[in-house]
Amino acid sequence: MALGAGYPPSIDSSQVEVLVVEDSPTQALCLQRTLELAGYHVSIAHDGRQAMDYLEGHTPTLVVSDIMMPGFDGYELCRLIKNDERLRGVPVILVTALTDPVDILRGLQCGADNFITKPYQEKELLSRIQYLLINTDLRKQSAAGLVMEIFFAGRKHFLTPERMQIVDLLLSSFETAVMNKCEFENANKELRAVNDRLTLEIAERKRAEEERERLIQELQRALAEVKRLSGLLPICASCKRIRDDRGYWRQIEAYISDHSEADFSHGICPECAKKLYPDFDLEDKG
Repeated sequence: MALGAGYPPSIDSSQVEVLVVEDSPTQALCLQRTLELAGYHVSIAHDGRQAMDYLEGHTPTLVVSDIMMPGFDGYELCRLIKNDERLRGVPVILVTALTDPVDILRGLQCGADNFITKPYQEKELLSRIQYLLINTDLRKQSAAGLVMEIFFAGRKHFLTPERMQIVDLLLSSFETAVMNKCEFENANKELRAVNDRLTLEIAERKRAEEERERLIQELQRALAEVKRLSGLLPICASCKRIRDDRGYWRQIEAYISDHSEADFSHGICPECAKKLYPDFDLEDKG
């Protein structure tokens, strides 16, 4: 299938009318804008009945129809078009989710010329339209009159497809599969990139948490090691007891021990020794 947005010189897009059948006003406007930017004339119908009313007095070059619509669906609209002698040669593209192989068989049964799957790229849609327009004459000459009976998904399907229709649907299905595979691979690449970024962020966050814990532990150790006395301490001028924050007068040794890591060893300084033990000569005892 030819790809690309360019158009061969033999196709004058200004002479091409596309009938868009879409019940969603938003999607219909998006389709209209895409096709008009490519140079096509566009008409809009919002359901199958409105499309058939329009087709009674007009013969568009091509029909692009959604499948799921109120009233009769896109398959029935396509069947009605292909059963009309005047409209039979108008190519029909069905817009579908294409989640079930039965969709292909139903497309063959109703005479659809091509599929486009949702969501689709503008380039893909224009490529399908271009392909159908280029091969219009070849399609008209390919009637095979072949009747096929197929048993699939628990039921029989009777098909009378033209050779070109089979080729078109097979190619469109293959192209859809290839595009889905490419999108899947691109999504996988994006997921791997996101996963790599998340792994890096998690590792950095873990390092930050470890650093935070280390700093907390260091601070706790510092607080445990640096218990220092601060502020104004009330001390008795006579007995030298200190009043604590609960109002009790305590020996200075006990207070300092509770508020620091200091330990005390008791002794007597030389001046006190002379006063308390005048008969003991410290200098003679060396």
